[in-house]
Amino acid sequence: MNKLTYDHIEEVIYKEKLPNGLTVFLLPKPEMAKTYGIFSTNYGSIDQTFVPINGRERITVPEGVAHFLEHKMFEKADRDVFADFGKQGASANAYTSFTKTAYLFAATNHIEKNVKTLLDFVQDPYFSEESVEKEKGIIAQEIEMYNDQPDWQTFMGTLKAMFHQHPVKIDIAGTVDSIHTITKDDLYTCYNTFYHPENMTLFIAGNFNVQQMADLIKHNQASKDFASMEDVKRTYPDEPTSVAERERKLTMPVSIPKCTVGIKESSAELTGDVFLKKDLLQSMVVDFYFSKGGPFYRQLYDQQLIDASFYFETNLEKNVGFTFIGGNTSDPDRFADQVRELLQSTNQAEFNAEEVDRMKKKKIGLLLRAMNSLEFIANKYIHYDTVGVDLFTIIPVIQSLTVEDFNTFVQNWIDDKRIAVCKIMNE
Repeated sequence: MNKLTYDHIEEVIYKEKLPNGLTVFLLPKPEMAKTYGIFSTNYGSIDQTFVPINGRERITVPEGVAHFLEHKMFEKADRDVFADFGKQGASANAYTSFTKTAYLFAATNHIEKNVKTLLDFVQDPYFSEESVEKEKGIIAQEIEMYNDQPDWQTFMGTLKAMFHQHPVKIDIAGTVDSIHTITKDDLYTCYNTFYHPENMTLFIAGNFNVQQMADLIKHNQASKDFASMEDVKRTYPDEPTSVAERERKLTMPVSIPKCTVGIKESSAELTGDVFLKKDLLQSMVVDFYFSKGGPFYRQLYDQQLIDASFYFETNLEKNVGFTFIGGNTSDPDRFADQVRELLQSTNQAEFNAEEVDRMKKKKIGLLLRAMNSLEFIANKYIHYDTVGVDLFTIIPVIQSLTVEDFNTFVQNWIDDKRIAVCKIMNE
């Protein structure tokens, strides 16, 4: 395995791309009691239109297939894989995001057994007509549950207001109608296309012997047969830079109205240094303005437009990005107008060296603190690796950012045509 050393953070990671295409990262942490493993595929809910492996024609699968597939992977003909992990003292889980599906475990013993279980169950699909039909009812209940949650409806409502065609506007779980059209063949088609080792990453972090773990993984993968694979041909609709709706209103039984202002950050393919620079600047500038003590937070608080529920988040994925600012508010109309006004004022902003230095130090401090978490490292490493960025090289990049970088970004950041609002009012 290739040994990668990062002296500035005192980390060592081992990397290898196996003959079947699987990319493996091993991060030994002998001081930790726990080991965390994640087996991730570069496939999420937005990957609805593609050319199947060994196919020629483009197809579009029903909304929610990626999430449905994640649910079904744990169920085998004779058992439930959660029970296997439980017998081995491990806590297992999985998740589907817009861009990836991941299967994971955490354990303090039987680590090699749990890694083998993780690899084997993900690489051995079993779907029957009966089990697929049964799962539809379970996922339908999950969808209905989220439909009754105001916070989730605000999240999805803002995305729907922002995006015209991009599948990020579609709930990761799909809709009750869409999941009822999913077939066993749909699941196998998506599995065979996106769960090939060439499209997957295995990351193990924690207390284990590197050589023994590497040998186990190599032997496990060499014992399995996989067809050769070319890059998956995915298709996404053309997406305008402007938002689809300036404002979207929903009514739900809430005691206090909710309002979220969304900024459509990106709908283009970004990778490597371009992705990383935008990702860093976007997150640091939003934090500067809206974190507690930030100038925009103080103005909203002083006007009694926000309470403890106030939040902000910013996300950048391989071909889509957005920022949300919102929470409960007694006056959603005034909140939305004020946030728009504050955002538009950044076109004339000019950071000084002291402000930039403070932002950079805060970002580095938060990153170093987060790196105490095996889960954070593994998930973020895979996230960045997918777009050609090494998580462990981010700190020097942050340090290299200049005052001019920040000012160029912020002065070109906001365009009112890229701002959408979602309000949830009482019925």
